[in-house]
Amino acid sequence: MSTSSPTRLLSLDAFRGFTIAAMLLVNNPGDWGHLYGPLEHAKWNGWSFTDWIFPFFVFISGLSMTISLGRRAALGDDKPALLLQTARRAAIIVAIGLALNLIPNFNLDTLRIPGVLQRLGLCTLLTAPIVLWWGWRGQALWALGLLAAYSLVQLCVPVPDANGIWHTGSLAPGEDVGAWLDRLLMDGHLWRTSKTWDPEGLLSTVPAVASQLAGVLAGHLLAARRDAMEKTAWFMVSGLACLWIGELLGAWLMPINKSLWTPSYVFAMAGWASLLFGTFYWLLDAMPMPLLRAKLARLAHPCVVFGMNALFIFAFSGLVAKMLGFIKWLQADGTTLTLKGWLYAPIQGLALAPVNASLLFALSFVASMYLVAWVMWKKRWFVKV
Repeated sequence: MSTSSPTRLLSLDAFRGFTIAAMLLVNNPGDWGHLYGPLEHAKWNGWSFTDWIFPFFVFISGLSMTISLGRRAALGDDKPALLLQTARRAAIIVAIGLALNLIPNFNLDTLRIPGVLQRLGLCTLLTAPIVLWWGWRGQALWALGLLAAYSLVQLCVPVPDANGIWHTGSLAPGEDVGAWLDRLLMDGHLWRTSKTWDPEGLLSTVPAVASQLAGVLAGHLLAARRDAMEKTAWFMVSGLACLWIGELLGAWLMPINKSLWTPSYVFAMAGWASLLFGTFYWLLDAMPMPLLRAKLARLAHPCVVFGMNALFIFAFSGLVAKMLGFIKWLQADGTTLTLKGWLYAPIQGLALAPVNASLLFALSFVASMYLVAWVMWKKRWFVKV
């Protein structure tokens, strides 16, 4: 554990914290059968508020890489040493993800190998050499090249589905090239809901690297010697441009799809990330009125608290959520009650519609995780890898 740096960018911590809080909200409803539409993923094509969250984490990771890794390389630090240091960090992130997937059954035969943290670790590992050995133009070309290569593979390579039927260019669940590759390499270790494909599979990690490079490019804009108002304007313009490109690609190439991480999804989510981060940046770091900026900083403080220990809260909340379902006991009537069910029962007893009771449980979960994050912030405990 270490203390925070005094030069941390408030808007970046706040944006990271906003993303963590949103993740906690959508991942922990009282009842998965009663959700407001924006708080669940799009069924397949399209997007919702929930589909913002993962690409925002990837975008933030890329932005942070420019501020830290890119800056150190520019100052003359040894690049192979920086790459090794980043690889170790990526390996730790992947290991944490695999450990969370092992809990609570600890069965290696059914362990789900892909996952959110696993993808974040792989994206960090694959993006690092591009950040270290290429400038912003090369990084942009890498991102476009990865998206082009992914599109060619998905649309042109014939593969069999789980039933042995061959498809070329099919983007239906379980019929694309990525699903075939995941079954080939990780059969029996995929998402248990689908079994024949995984939303964090290997092939779709390729365009996710492009999402991280979008964050890297945003970091270059942030580090540029330009007026803060000009930077904010460019965040907004680039965000709107990415949204427009995403819609065009969704209509002409491949639909916006989070599970496949299509190029249209990359551009659309990079657009929203740029717009939201630009808003945080203007309000918290670039606002020319100090008194108003200070008031806004106080309002955004809960997000900053979450953002200061984002990885720890991510992992800890996942562990707590698993334990709420794993800890159970037999009641007098012979039925089994989980710890989550016991905690949720008083909320269900309120005079609320089921969807609102489910939302109230999720908000309570967010509040409990905020208490943990606040105690850590208060004691200056900042967990880093």
